[in-house]
Amino acid sequence: MNELLPLLVAIPLVGAVATLTLGSWSDRLAWPVTFLTMLVHVGLATAVASTVYRGGTPLATAVGGFTPPFGIELVVDGLNAAILVLVSAVAVGVLVYARRAGPHSVAFHTGYLLLAAGLSGMTITGDMFNLYVFLEITGLAAYALVATGDDGRAAVGALKYLLVGTVGASLFLIGIGYAFVATGTLNMADLAAKLATADPTLVGASFALVVTGLAVKTALFPLHTWQPEAYASAPDSVSGLIAALVSTVSAYALARVTFSVYTVDFLTSSAFAQEFLLGLAGISIVAGSLLAVMQTEIKRMLAYSSVSQFGLVVAGVAIANEAAVTGSLIHLVGHAVMKGGLFLAAGALAVVAGARTVEDYDGLGARAPLLSAAFAVLSLSMVGIPPAVGFVGKWYIALGAIQAESWPIAVVILVSTLLTLAYFLRLVERMYFRTSSADVTSSTGTGATAVADGGDDDDAGLTRPSVGMVAVVVVAALLAVGLGPLVSTFEPLLEPTLEILLQL
Repeated sequence: MNELLPLLVAIPLVGAVATLTLGSWSDRLAWPVTFLTMLVHVGLATAVASTVYRGGTPLATAVGGFTPPFGIELVVDGLNAAILVLVSAVAVGVLVYARRAGPHSVAFHTGYLLLAAGLSGMTITGDMFNLYVFLEITGLAAYALVATGDDGRAAVGALKYLLVGTVGASLFLIGIGYAFVATGTLNMADLAAKLATADPTLVGASFALVVTGLAVKTALFPLHTWQPEAYASAPDSVSGLIAALVSTVSAYALARVTFSVYTVDFLTSSAFAQEFLLGLAGISIVAGSLLAVMQTEIKRMLAYSSVSQFGLVVAGVAIANEAAVTGSLIHLVGHAVMKGGLFLAAGALAVVAGARTVEDYDGLGARAPLLSAAFAVLSLSMVGIPPAVGFVGKWYIALGAIQAESWPIAVVILVSTLLTLAYFLRLVERMYFRTSSADVTSSTGTGATAVADGGDDDDAGLTRPSVGMVAVVVVAALLAVGLGPLVSTFEPLLEPTLEILLQL
């Protein structure tokens, strides 16, 4: 199984070339080739993760046979095996949604596979420079996907994303440059051994730059400025994909670098490192929630919500005990499912009723009962209503904060939960306890007939959500609830990796 790890990156790359080549003959071939590629990828990712969790030991291979630290190493352990499966599974789900929702261009499907390759590489690489390379592949693919929207707003959103993302990547590159100067190596495991005896000034500068660069990619406040417009202006399928995966894998990379490169000893003993991360996380949690409450456009509200939720994840990483880090990983996976599902549900509801703002959600419970129910379940899961996975992730992070006596973070988690309840509950209230003007005019015989939750659409334009679109949203809602009780099974599988990373 070790020898198959490079295929996790190679398969999407080969698929991208095949999609571009075959799509030039007929653009109708782009989606089937992309879908088949991702099915193979999810099968391989699942097999790799299963091997890791059954054996309890990491898988590792040296690309090209060059022995680390001089060669590029790929590693899968208990921490990133879950992220790897998440990337594959979400990519397949969003692709099913995009079959009818679009975009349908060859460029979209090629960029889609390049994004999958970049995210997979970021997840499994054991080399810091290689992480930068995959970070850039991911970024370039994401910029292009945002720009596939039909209007100028998408182009502006992609340009802002490009400019801010380039700054983040540059900071990250400078940071690993400092690490290389201090140690002469870029392999993560080798760096961890050598940074312990390196110049503290260089190590501190490296940590600050690397974390800041990844904080930009994760969209932590106040480094989040690219995210709201990128999410809001992109096509609905793209919003769902990048909201579920791009910042998620960047947050994972931040955790990986913190524990596997700089180590938990540096984090807890440094005069500024832990406080820097906790401060960044706490501000992001509160500011993201407050900004989300103020929004009237649904996709911007969901974008600011992500700023807050990733603050929670980083808080768990900064606390750096077993409960908090377990909660961070659970919340990363859960947030990807919940937030991706919410963006896709919002897109489907926009097809049903043109609902793009908070006011447009009046009466949607009657006009699109299945989609509205899924949206409500996903919303309450994000708030943290048990037994949903959103509750479990927050519970573990809060428990870790209490164990570490990090009382400000514990209070911030409580406040953010109340704010999250405020902005999601207003949508649920509007869907089920208000009547829309469209319903009123329809009852008098002067309005249009409400559109049902499912059905087919034609190639000329999407007039109602397809069965596949509705199914993906419903599956996301079911997973949001169903993953919570499964955490008790997953936690023991994660313990061997946490014992190594946290030096327990």
